[in-house]
Amino acid sequence: MPLLKGGVEVADGWRALADAEPVPAQGDVVVPLARFLAEREALLARGGKLGVRCRNTDAVEVLAPDLHRIDLIALEFPRFGDGRAFTQARVLRQRLGFQGELRATGEVLADQLLHMGRCGFDAFAAALPDLVAEWRKAGASYRAYYQPATADQAPLIAALRGGRRTPLANP
Repeated sequence: MPLLKGGVEVADGWRALADAEPVPAQGDVVVPLARFLAEREALLARGGKLGVRCRNTDAVEVLAPDLHRIDLIALEFPRFGDGRAFTQARVLRQRLGFQGELRATGEVLADQLLHMGRCGFDAFAAALPDLVAEWRKAGASYRAYYQPATADQAPLIAALRGGRRTPLANP
């Protein structure tokens, strides 16, 4: 599945581990949230970067004490009509201050890319035919917004009042 970061398709250097798969001593790994919670100390002590994969039903707030030690959080979209991962992304970015990579996985649709970027996602693992072209198309769709977002853009009303409005470089 292609991985999009910063508007370009990149190789995915992360290894997704299943629940019972042995954890290598080195290398960048992504583990399910339940496994992270069960093996927290050992996972945080190992070499390499650590990522956590959350279902859209998981309470991401449980990661708060360790967010500064987690490099990637992958949020799953199991169906295109289920948007709970949008809320998880906003919670992680706005309320909890997560600074690492926030990756959207699963049923990611082209018409959701712009909103995903505005909610804080900065990487996308999606089975879209031309993910890069869809990303660019989404970014060119709008230049002003009515709602505030986690992205570095003020809503339209702030721009009208003399506030800063930054164009969307990477949705």
